[in-house]
Amino acid sequence: MAALLKWARNLTRPPLRPLRFPSAGFELVPTDHILEEEQFDEFKAGQYFPVRIGDVYDSKYQVLGKLGFGTTSTVWLARNLQDHGHVALKVYTRDAPHSREVETYRSVSRANPSHPGFRHVRKALGSFVLHYPRGDHTCLVLEPLWDSWKDLARRNPANRFTEPLLKAGLREVFLALDYLHTECRFCATDIKADNILQEIRDKGILHAFTQAELEQPSPRKFVDGRPIYLSRRFNLPKKFGEVVLSDFGAAVRGDQKRNHDAQPNVYHSPEVMLKVDWSYPVDIWNIGVMSANPRRPALHQIWDVFEGRHLFYGDDPNGKGYSTRAHLAEVIGMLGPPPIDLLQRGVRSKEFFTEDGQWTADIPIPENTSLEAAEAHLEGENKAAFLSFVRGMLQWRLEDRKTAKELLQDPWLNSK
Repeated sequence: MAALLKWARNLTRPPLRPLRFPSAGFELVPTDHILEEEQFDEFKAGQYFPVRIGDVYDSKYQVLGKLGFGTTSTVWLARNLQDHGHVALKVYTRDAPHSREVETYRSVSRANPSHPGFRHVRKALGSFVLHYPRGDHTCLVLEPLWDSWKDLARRNPANRFTEPLLKAGLREVFLALDYLHTECRFCATDIKADNILQEIRDKGILHAFTQAELEQPSPRKFVDGRPIYLSRRFNLPKKFGEVVLSDFGAAVRGDQKRNHDAQPNVYHSPEVMLKVDWSYPVDIWNIGVMSANPRRPALHQIWDVFEGRHLFYGDDPNGKGYSTRAHLAEVIGMLGPPPIDLLQRGVRSKEFFTEDGQWTADIPIPENTSLEAAEAHLEGENKAAFLSFVRGMLQWRLEDRKTAKELLQDPWLNSK
């Protein structure tokens, strides 16, 4: 009914006129300063579409400003001139493997709207193609969202979440994950603070964003005539919305067993590291660990947003960065040795263990580490309850981990 009423209202409203954005008065970034997507090889290869603020795409979406960037896309706030609503445009690079994400969004957007987790996953509103002499670019139309958990933690002077904020957010994340697993049959495989965002309920921040771009145009530079803009942040809203799980570019079917590599390095679950057939429980491990980039101390994810540090890093003592052996050694130090039956299922187990489960990798197991020692902000029964909650996710055997639905009933998560 709400959608019908919105459609009816739009019949009586004339289309908006495109805004005229300043063509001068902006800061010109020095040519020797690498700006945002310019750092990637894909930019050097001419893979990015040259989006310009103020342009109108698909005959109705006027670009209002840049929200972010990545190796396969840039994201922009836009206004639908026909229905007056705001959207986010995800413009893929020319050769980005976007088809799976587009189809995943379509499936997620229609699987079961009556499920309580439906409202906690981001919806696709459509897609279209931008034509360019060097090749076509797919553009995904999404609902706009506010800051990610990563940004939210950084806005807090303490650089960490409070216990009530973490509990409230996790309840909504588990609702989203239960929807993905039980209704959509998808594994996200890439749950991180960057991909957990907040719904926009205070529409004033959308208008403030636009006004700021009109009055203080975003800094930019030009490379071979192509513009690169500095991303703009939304203001702090007067009212916060619900948590929304986003970015399904790495999502795969969960009802099909697989053992290929998945998840960013420091998110790797034991089954991914050992090449055991895996499915939905990889996402549960992912939430339990939720480590950030081990090269910088960004304070986010379930352990990081609450403890202010990472649980696992995987830094190899040979100085060459991340390695599976270093990561496994840290997990053993924290959780104890893996069960023999799990090792027997792993394609890579013989690289690190004997047949009876003895550690053979040429790297020491960290000593004096435990979840109890790692948790530094709770005490007594509350600390014990929190660690029990975390242990429900951080289990060697994937079948021993709790499901999202089971975690929603956890005593610590529901305590006051």
